[in-house]
Amino acid sequence: MTDLPARRLLLVHAHPDDESINNGATMARYAAEGALVTLVTCTLGEEGEVIPPGLAHLAPDREDRLGPHRVGELADAMAALGVTDHRFLGGEGRFRDSGMMGVPQNERENAFWNTDVDTAAAPLVAIVREVRPQVLVTYDPDGGYGHPDHIQAHRVAMRAAELAADPGHRPDLGPAHAIAKIYWNRVPRPVAEAGFARLAAEGSAFPEDAAVEDVPGVVAEDRITAEIDGGDLADAGSYAARKSAAMAAHATQVAVDGPWFALSNDLGQPLFTTEYYELVHGTSGAPAGERETDLFAGLSLESTESTESAASGRSDESAGSAGLAAEGGATAR
Repeated sequence: MTDLPARRLLLVHAHPDDESINNGATMARYAAEGALVTLVTCTLGEEGEVIPPGLAHLAPDREDRLGPHRVGELADAMAALGVTDHRFLGGEGRFRDSGMMGVPQNERENAFWNTDVDTAAAPLVAIVREVRPQVLVTYDPDGGYGHPDHIQAHRVAMRAAELAADPGHRPDLGPAHAIAKIYWNRVPRPVAEAGFARLAAEGSAFPEDAAVEDVPGVVAEDRITAEIDGGDLADAGSYAARKSAAMAAHATQVAVDGPWFALSNDLGQPLFTTEYYELVHGTSGAPAGERETDLFAGLSLESTESTESAASGRSDESAGSAGLAAEGGATAR
């Protein structure tokens, strides 16, 4: 890839729909602003449950054709967000959805959870060195809520960031590149609580409500270092509205009802129009005590040529920092 835009954002997710639920407004904003937004999805989501009765035949315990169907849903979601660079890790279908923790599907030979981390990281290293992102977004070490593929996506993303910065690692995959800032998806607990209080007061089309504990990545408010405001959901041109459209495109997995949505459990929960992050590697570009409102804040956005020439000089330090971040010990604010 040549003539890369000045700003380049990489997101690593486990299944189709995770990107729209967690980062849809963020992706729509940066795509609209001309940044290169690259999404890497690690599996096709073959083990997902199917919401529409008319598509129940696609389920893994029937025709097992849900994965290819979700590829089409993901393409529609990316169109809604304006994102044009999407890849499946290792190629479409290379790694299979592992199912929930503890099920027999975890042990399949090609299950993502059952794959060696360095093996799965290799194709991501190649992508990092190709698109040379300054910012990476992925899950925390628990994958947000303990799903094995989310945990593995975290491990693979953090490991790939470390390896991509090392000029001695796989030079055949391209020149070393150090990612300047790494964020984990988060939701501040007070925001989640307020969202569910509003849901209880207003009601939704769903028969019951989920709970704060069902929302991935909920943490204390002081852990949040960045927030991206998607605007008014009622404004058809807002990033929040594009996020809602992207979520609705994942129709086998997500049902959207205005400011609420539900997964296959049919439990209503808030659709967050502002998305929140914790910076775990790199330096915040916000004044002390304030949150960033731009994930690229504080970065010197160099040309691709100067970035390539500087990568080797930064890589040893950056690789070490990324390794610490993988252990949860390099939080920077």
